[in-house]
Amino acid sequence: MAQLNESLTFKRGLTIKNRVIMAPMTTMMSFQDGVVTRDECAYYGLRSGEVGAVITGAANVQENGKGWEGQLAVYHDRFIPGLSRLAASIKKNDTRAILQIFHAGRMTNSKILRGVQPVSASAVPAERPDAETPRELSSEEITDLIESYKQATERAIKAGFDGVEIHGANTYLLQQFFSPHSNRRKDEWGGSREKRFKFINDLVGAVTEVVDRSERKNFIVGYRFSPEEFETPGIRLPDTLYLIDQLADKPLDYLHVSFNDYKRISISEAYQDKPIIHYLYEKINGRLPFIGVGDIRTKKDAEDVLEKADLVALGRALLIDPHWTAKILADREDLVRKELSEYEREELMIENGVWAFLEGMMPERLIKK
Repeated sequence: MAQLNESLTFKRGLTIKNRVIMAPMTTMMSFQDGVVTRDECAYYGLRSGEVGAVITGAANVQENGKGWEGQLAVYHDRFIPGLSRLAASIKKNDTRAILQIFHAGRMTNSKILRGVQPVSASAVPAERPDAETPRELSSEEITDLIESYKQATERAIKAGFDGVEIHGANTYLLQQFFSPHSNRRKDEWGGSREKRFKFINDLVGAVTEVVDRSERKNFIVGYRFSPEEFETPGIRLPDTLYLIDQLADKPLDYLHVSFNDYKRISISEAYQDKPIIHYLYEKINGRLPFIGVGDIRTKKDAEDVLEKADLVALGRALLIDPHWTAKILADREDLVRKELSEYEREELMIENGVWAFLEGMMPERLIKK
């Protein structure tokens, strides 16, 4: 088992100094047009320098891929200067900066898109209140979308990031193509599980080719995924085991699971004798590094995750205490802040989007009233 303070070197040569990653989280701190703000740089800068790497919140690769107000954008060259400032704010004391790239698909609305109808794999609305029916993407638009991911990767390279993470989790567009709930297509992009994987397969190939053809050395590419959906039909753990089995043989540098509890048990009856993370780790079988996540708050939590993962990603713990990593690595867990009050928000650079995330997840344990 790896230790938290051990370094790790990825396939493409990038080394991170320890096994602690800041997980990607929605901040809603960018300007309305997607340009990085000073507050956003300060927020990330406060949590950099001690962790091995920081993965930013999602940056949309197309204008119609915006998921919420205040979101980062990477769909045009005009965003490069701001993204450069963001990367520089993270890259302190050898912390690596990774830009998460994404498209919301049907998980947005025409108000956020300023009157434009959301798009998805098929014209099937999400199972959530007030969900709009998206427009099905044409084959030509899918090809254009892959090109947008390539261009976003090129911009991340120019901006000075150390890598990109392809966001295939949390019911956004890539997951929508893989899910039998949101993908009802009858063409080459849908139908069987293998065909529903085609978009992901082609996109990963295109992004990694951009990186390998660039002159930038030590630039990594990761992929984030969610293991299960509750919709019927929907993604189940056997589908995800197929997905990561395919991705583990692609020229990626890591895989990153997304869920809120590393002890989570599958909803599939055949996979309930141990936590999901165990099945994922066994399927990857050392082919590339695996990032575990899910309500990691203590050193023991982190060490438990490292038994079935190669790196640990923290979200709430780093929001509440930006110096969690230094305190844990110095064996001073007694100094770790475990909760906060609204009066401490300014000190911690926690704006409304992040505060709403904290309140919504576990208010009784994290928020001092």
